Amino acid sequence: MTNSAAPRIHLGPSGGPDWLADAVISGGGQLVGPDEAEGVVWADARAVDALRSTLDDREEIRWVQLPFAGIENFVEHLDRDRVWTCGKGVYAEPVAEMALTLGLAGLRHVGAYARAAEWSGPSGHNLLDGRVTILGGGGITESLVRLLQPWHCNITVVRNRAEPMDGVDQVLEADRFADALPGADLVVLALSLTPETEGMFSAEEFALMEPHSWIVNVARGRHIVTDDLVEALRSGVIGGAGLDVTDPEPLPDDHPLWGLPNCIITPHVGNTPEMAKPLLAERVTDNVRRFARGEELIGLVDVDAGY
Repeated sequence: MTNSAAPRIHLGPSGGPDWLADAVISGGGQLVGPDEAEGVVWADARAVDALRSTLDDREEIRWVQLPFAGIENFVEHLDRDRVWTCGKGVYAEPVAEMALTLGLAGLRHVGAYARAAEWSGPSGHNLLDGRVTILGGGGITESLVRLLQPWHCNITVVRNRAEPMDGVDQVLEADRFADALPGADLVVLALSLTPETEGMFSAEEFALMEPHSWIVNVARGRHIVTDDLVEALRSGVIGGAGLDVTDPEPLPDDHPLWGLPNCIITPHVGNTPEMAKPLLAERVTDNVRRFARGEELIGLVDVDAGY
C-alpha cells in the first residue's frame, strides 16, 4: 500500500540500479517518475546532460542527491533553486586506507622491490614519527588522521578554514599550502577539484618538497601537472609518487609514468564498486528519511564553492 506521506523520489537515469532503489524504499521513499518527483537520486556521474534534462522545467524537485564526492562534472548545472547533496564522507574510510597504503608502500620502496628481478640493497624511510601534510579537510582527511595515529606523526592539514581538527598538529589555510611542503615526508592530496586547485602541483611546488618525500594523490589527477611530476620523479627532486588518480585517466599504456621505479599507480580503486554500494546505499537511505522529516541533509554541496 502506498504511503501518501512518503517522499516522492525519482531514481535516475533510467530507474537506476536495484540496490539503490532498495535504499530509497528503505528510507521510506516512494519511487516515481520525474514529473511526480520532489527529490532525485542520481546514480550515474557521467550522465550530466540527462540530469539537466530531468530537472529542466520541474520546479517541484527540491532535492538532488549526486553519487560521488567529486562533482566537478555537475558544477555548471548547480543552482540555488533546490538542495544539492553528494557523496561527501561516504567513501572516506576506503579512500583514506588507500592513501595510507600508497604512502607506506612508497616510503618503504615496496614498488621498486616488487619490480626487481634480483636481490637488492636496503632502502626506504620510516613513517614512524614522520611529518605528514594533507591537503583537504573533509572526511578522507579525518579518516586518514585516525589511521595515522599508531605512527605518532606530526600532521599538518591545509584546508579552506584554519579551524582546529582532532589529532592534527597544525591547520593552515589554503593560501599557505606551500608552507606545508618543506620538511614533509609524505604529502597527501585529498581535496576537491575546483578551478583554484587544478594544476596546483607543478614544478614550483615539487621543488619545495624534500628529496625523499612522496606525494600521494587519492583526489583527482588534474590537481597535478603530470609532465612536471614526471620530471620531478626522473630528476630526483622528490622521492616518489603514489597515484590512485592520474591525468589523463585512464593513463595511456605508453605513458612514461608506468616505467618509473619511484611511481606506484593504481587504477582509481581507492573506492571500488563493491565497496561503494553499501556505503552509498546507507547515505541515500539516511537522506531520504531526513528529507521526509524536513531535517538537514548530509553531504550538502556548497553551490558557491562547487563542492
